[in-house]
Amino acid sequence: MTEEVAMPRRTKDGPQRQPRALPEELARTAIAHEEAAPGPGDKVRMTFRVVLARPVAEALAARAIREEKNIGTLVTEILEAEDCSKHP
Repeated sequence: MTEEVAMPRRTKDGPQRQPRALPEELARTAIAHEEAAPGPGDKVRMTFRVVLARPVAEALAARAIREEKNIGTLVTEILEAEDCSKHP
């Protein structure tokens, strides 16, 4: 004698998925965990490394020397001038 086991029926819609978070929301959450930078303004300290082609790195270093800035300050100015908030 074999018993039949009723299998659960699949619904057409499947499990309800939550809507994906927008990239801006994910970024806000990620940056909320970064260390606040000293000084005035709402800034955070971000530490990362970049890999650049040697000629690009040399050009960046030369520009920093000409402008009498350290590379970190120069890169910060370049990124802030780009203002990523303007881009979708």
